[in-house]
Amino acid sequence: MGKITVVGIGPGNEHEITPRVRNAIENADVVVGYKTYLSLIENLIANKNVIGTGMTGEIERCKLAVENAVNGKNAVVISSGDAGVYGMAGLVLELLLEKGKETRPEIEIISGISSVLSAAAILGAPLMHDFAVISLSDLLTPWEKIEKRINAAAMGDFVIAFYNPKSKKRVQNIEIAKEIILKYRDKNTPVGIVWNVGRTGEKKSITTLQDFTKEDISMFSLVIIGNSATYEKDGYMITPRGYEKKESFR
Repeated sequence: MGKITVVGIGPGNEHEITPRVRNAIENADVVVGYKTYLSLIENLIANKNVIGTGMTGEIERCKLAVENAVNGKNAVVISSGDAGVYGMAGLVLELLLEKGKETRPEIEIISGISSVLSAAAILGAPLMHDFAVISLSDLLTPWEKIEKRINAAAMGDFVIAFYNPKSKKRVQNIEIAKEIILKYRDKNTPVGIVWNVGRTGEKKSITTLQDFTKEDISMFSLVIIGNSATYEKDGYMITPRGYEKKESFR
């Protein structure tokens, strides 16, 4: 019986791949992943048996990885960011747990650097207090449920990070999200947008809740909306943790 390892390669820059993830990839017999993500680590997988599929091939590639592990191979499944944040960890686990314990290969899930964390670092320190991460893609989640989550996060004054904010076909979700949040937050609340986090063409913009949808937002963007205390200064976005309320810093 082989082993299946699910890893996150970070936002896209090879320097942000953790040593544990790099070691798992280097020791793999088979590397499985979305073709775009595999292209980001070409140097690491040049001599590997690689199985790549397209955008809608998640189930297919995870089944192939499990099959290889059952047949004695050391299979590694690649996700971008962290494998447990909109990645492949959940699907691989579900497929494995359908098998009996005697026929189930060993599994290891290795965390990576989530894109939301890398984007936050580029913007400054917007996630210093409680925050929510929401995907605006309604391909797998009904939009009605996504709206409820946006309402709840906005009402609770969470900093809100949006994955998959806008695509060519899905252009209204981000506008609806903005209108929901405007019911609870000042129109001048800072909003940070980072494009191509950790990849070629990386850039950022800090604007306001009222105006952020005027930016060229796409699937390559990550949007972070501040809470009622978030402010912008000298090109940095900061959400205070509350240290200034203490009598002294220790």
